[in-house]
Amino acid sequence: MVWYKKPKGVISKFEGKKSVRVPEGLYTKCKVCSAILYNKDLDKNQKVCPKCGYHNQLSALERLYLTVDSGTFQEFDESLVPGNPLDFPDYAEKLKRGQDKTKMLEAVITGLGKIQDQPASIAITDFQFMGGSMGSVVGEKITRAVERAIAKKVGMIIVSASGGGARMQEGIFSLMQMAKISAALARLGEAGLPYVSVLTDPTAGGVAASFGMLGDVNLAEPGAMIGFAGPRVIEQTIRQKLPKGFQRSEFLVEHGFVDAIVSRHDLKSTIGQYLKFFSS
Repeated sequence: MVWYKKPKGVISKFEGKKSVRVPEGLYTKCKVCSAILYNKDLDKNQKVCPKCGYHNQLSALERLYLTVDSGTFQEFDESLVPGNPLDFPDYAEKLKRGQDKTKMLEAVITGLGKIQDQPASIAITDFQFMGGSMGSVVGEKITRAVERAIAKKVGMIIVSASGGGARMQEGIFSLMQMAKISAALARLGEAGLPYVSVLTDPTAGGVAASFGMLGDVNLAEPGAMIGFAGPRVIEQTIRQKLPKGFQRSEFLVEHGFVDAIVSRHDLKSTIGQYLKFFSS
């Protein structure tokens, strides 16, 4: 007795020498739980794995779309272009690759917009552009965004995805941006205006050591790597095994470095609530 009869016209992938090939770009394998995810479903879920909750990286433009109220964003300083002050080898080529990949001239987008109907000055870095590293133009654009917040009397929101930290190809010109942005944020505080820092995976180096951790409220996405040097570098330096989860947002919130962990699905409403609270 045959318990299964194959429908006509259906070809098993095991028949013949060639197997059925799935087109590239349709599915993604989760980096944490290894689940095979349909890309369209992943995009609908804001690139959060529905199986384990892993937050995949977003581009600056994707982040902007999910965070800022539709039709309210006005970009500023989009024409600023980075130079090569130290004539660092191959730097121009790396900048060109970042520009081609992100369709941005630098690793940050800045402007004015509304979040949950609350006006704010906004800056979002993009990890896909040289690891979201901070060069002179990134520092200048963020500083201008803070000064714009002071002029318009609105809150400041910076979303960091800067695993590259301060950009080594620009040397001291990059490092001085840490002090410049921090000084602007101090003036923002003196004006009585709020700064909400959103830390995503990864936020490291000079960004974490300056404006990344200076928020009146420091929020982090689940599982984000946040710190100055990476875990491997620290272990090799101190020759000790680090605790499990070291430098992840869950570890940092337990030790007081981060105020709260917020899922990407709730991030927009949470930022809006903070802006409304501070404005009142």
